[in-house]
Amino acid sequence: MSIFLFVFIVMPIAEMAVLIQVGSVIGVFNTIGFVLLTAVAGAWLLRQQGLATLLKANQRLSSGELPAKEVAEGLILAVGGVLLLTPGFITDAVGFLCLLPFSRHWLAAQALKRMVATNTSGGFYFRAGGGQSPFGDSGNPFGQQRPFDRDGSGDIIEGEYRDETETNHDRLDKK
Repeated sequence: MSIFLFVFIVMPIAEMAVLIQVGSVIGVFNTIGFVLLTAVAGAWLLRQQGLATLLKANQRLSSGELPAKEVAEGLILAVGGVLLLTPGFITDAVGFLCLLPFSRHWLAAQALKRMVATNTSGGFYFRAGGGQSPFGDSGNPFGQQRPFDRDGSGDIIEGEYRDETETNHDRLDKK
């Protein structure tokens, strides 16, 4: 509830106060021009960064990896784009922080630290870490939760294996 109060009441009041202050210093038309300029620059930056993130996600998918970081960055880019299209200087500042690569990478890393990825029979499922999900203790609507890291060490060991059990075909050849 408090986040909605902040977003829908406090932020617009703060934006109006800043717009009035800037308008009294540089003039109304210059303020409007500056707001439009930040929207155009933000749209250009969003397009550039969005395409780069999409290409990285496609590369990770084609190599068989889960593009979790790219998905998180894509969501941050979307939020940044919306903030840049919203008139105001405060939202523009936060929107540009979402679009700049160094701050976006940091925000995505922070978001991914709070996420738990589980492998299900139908694919991957993400949920916020800590707390119970609406689907029960497992947090997985598709079945039992199976984390990547069963022992909690944080290490993932890649390897290859070969099944050396005899198949029915091999048993028939021996008879």
